[in-house]
Amino acid sequence: MEETSTMPDQSVPAVPSIPAVPPTPPVPLSALLAREDLALRLIAGPPDTGTVIHWAHTSEMADPYPYLLGGELLLTAGVHIPDAAGSGTYFDDYVSRIVAAGGAALGFGVAPVHDTVPRALVAACDSYELPLVEVPPRTTFSAVARAVWQLMAQARHAELRRVSEAQQSLATAASRPDPVPAVLRQLAQRVGGWAVLYGPEGAELATAGRKPGDTARTALNELAGVVRPGPTSPGPVAPTGPATPTGVGTGTRAGTDRTAPPATGCPVPLPPVAATTRPAPSLSPSPSPSPSSASDTLAGTHLAAYALGPGQGFVLGVAAPRRDPGDHTIVSVAAVLLSLLTGEHHSGAGAARSSALVRLLLGAAPEAVAPLLGGERWVVVHARPDTHAPDAVAASALGTALGSPLVDLAQDVVRVLVPADRETTPQPGWTFGVSAPSDPREWALADTQAARALARARATRTPLVHHAARPALADLVPAEDAVSHARTLLAPVAGTPALTETLRTWLSLHGSWDRTAVALSVHRNTVRQRVARCAALLAADLDDPDVRMELWFALRQHQPARQDR
Repeated sequence: MEETSTMPDQSVPAVPSIPAVPPTPPVPLSALLAREDLALRLIAGPPDTGTVIHWAHTSEMADPYPYLLGGELLLTAGVHIPDAAGSGTYFDDYVSRIVAAGGAALGFGVAPVHDTVPRALVAACDSYELPLVEVPPRTTFSAVARAVWQLMAQARHAELRRVSEAQQSLATAASRPDPVPAVLRQLAQRVGGWAVLYGPEGAELATAGRKPGDTARTALNELAGVVRPGPTSPGPVAPTGPATPTGVGTGTRAGTDRTAPPATGCPVPLPPVAATTRPAPSLSPSPSPSPSSASDTLAGTHLAAYALGPGQGFVLGVAAPRRDPGDHTIVSVAAVLLSLLTGEHHSGAGAARSSALVRLLLGAAPEAVAPLLGGERWVVVHARPDTHAPDAVAASALGTALGSPLVDLAQDVVRVLVPADRETTPQPGWTFGVSAPSDPREWALADTQAARALARARATRTPLVHHAARPALADLVPAEDAVSHARTLLAPVAGTPALTETLRTWLSLHGSWDRTAVALSVHRNTVRQRVARCAALLAADLDDPDVRMELWFALRQHQPARQDR
């Protein structure tokens, strides 16, 4: 008898390295039974088991096992049934083979061969808990197959729309001032579970969503250790065949998959994310590399861990109560974004920076090691979040946005050393102060310039302020004379850095009390008191523009000792 089948092009989807689109979702049997135009009727098997159908297949073979892939609605008119089938074990053998092959349900067409569904077939389906659907005479098998196609197309469209919306929301989250927590929040919302970013040492750096129980959290932490690179990582668990995450499926029912993955509790490597794919293990006796991703299921909670970046140790963990077909695609997109936000910026840059640090500690001049860091002229950027104190994750993400891994996190400011040939652009949620380009011998001065530029940016509510590096009046006066004049003029206040810095900021902001208070993070009355104290000690009329100009000139030459921030 000729075998015919109706199934989508991706009947047994091979999960790609980059899951561009999710696999076609299966169709609930209940949705097919609800079609009034088909008039199908469930007459045997469990009443409501959540059975899903991956495709429809028509066969009149007495043993359809060799032709089934799993997950089918097998349609038959009973041509293969012998006359004496009801008195033997024919129907038990027939149904057991369908179940063993992973068939999801059996559809029996009434007419033209049989007027009713054989009662022995009904009993066998009840015994093996295989849903049996009666197909009335007016409904053709082609109509049933077309309905399966239509329902699958609707489900696929809905799933593609869900994945597309999730990708857009994740990309939007990645552009926010706190991108890593924002991406985790979106991911947790889209998969309906919990998302966590583990650091290289295994600590939870950021989390979002509903936290699972302690057992699931412990299991997820252990799963993260499977994919985390390094000598302490557990070795990868290699399945006997290609790993298939739950929800992608091979079309088989639970408990009947002839190529089922290992039992619960044994981590199964998922298809690798593109940004984290690693080379295949070599045949040498060296340790095998960790897998890029792994999954597990514990007490109904689906767990997955993804390694982020090329061997940096960051891991994304996800715990969700279900795993829909598009969830792997959504999590993969989040993993790629988090890899960009937390990963290295240049191949080999880490070793070069370590070498530069060692040389500095051993006495090398900054200008001698600057080429190892990526440039000869630099700018110092001082950045401050608009809404909250900076943290390590936000600082790392900021360094990625600015294109430099040379980041220093202080109490209330992030300092980034950026090659001068890279343009520093405003970032949402941050206020920047940028120094003039300088060589390594002037890094301390550039740090001071960036701090003052940040203070001015905050005072004027400007996202980014550059230190002015144009020729000024000071260039017309010999440097020795200018410094000597400044030292003499500012002597009465030079011993009190708070007074000189307040005077400098107040003059730079055109005498604005409020803006100076914001820039210095003090009360405006404190600013008034300090400026009045400066006027008294200097015996100067600070309302006189000539006096202000002379003091500004002197303050430009006066560089107080650099203080660590």
